[in-house]
Amino acid sequence: MSEEPRDSLIPYDTIVQEALRAVVGRVLSIVEDSGGVLPGAHHFYITFKSGAPGVDIPPHLRERFPDEMTIVLQNKFWDLTVDELGFSVGLSFNQRPAKLTIPFAAVTQFVDPAVDFGLHFQAVAADPEPHGASDSVNDGGEPASAPTVEQGEDGSNVVTVDFGRKK
Repeated sequence: MSEEPRDSLIPYDTIVQEALRAVVGRVLSIVEDSGGVLPGAHHFYITFKSGAPGVDIPPHLRERFPDEMTIVLQNKFWDLTVDELGFSVGLSFNQRPAKLTIPFAAVTQFVDPAVDFGLHFQAVAADPEPHGASDSVNDGGEPASAPTVEQGEDGSNVVTVDFGRKK
C-alpha cells in the first residue's frame, strides 16, 4: 500500500479552511449581538498575518509586528463589528486606542482558553521573506503570545488542519 496519493481536482483543503474560519465569524457575531459582552469566562486569542491583504492596523503596530500579531479580546475592547469577510475591533495598546480590521482569511489561530478550544489555520497569503512571529500585548488581556494548544489526553477541543500539498 505504498501508492502515492492522487491530486484532487476538488480543493478540499480550501473548503475546510473556509468552513473553520466561518466558525470564528459565528463566534464573534454572537459576541457582537450581545453588545460586545463575552459570556462567562470566555476570552479569545486571535492570531493573524499583519501583512495579509485587507488587514488594516495602525502604522505603529504594523512596524512592530510586520509578520504576525496576536490580539486578546477579553476585558477592554469596543466597537466589535463582524461581516462575512472579517471583523473590526477597537483595542488599546500601551493606552493608545487603535481600530483593527482583520479579514478572516488573515486569521491563523483562534483560541478560547476558557474552554480549551482552538482552531489553527494555514496562512492564506504567504510573505515571501517572513520576518518572524512577534508577540503583542493589548491592554485588554494577558500578553498576547500565540498560545500552543494541542489535543490533550484530557479531551481538550483543538482542531489543527494542515493539508500537505504534493509538489
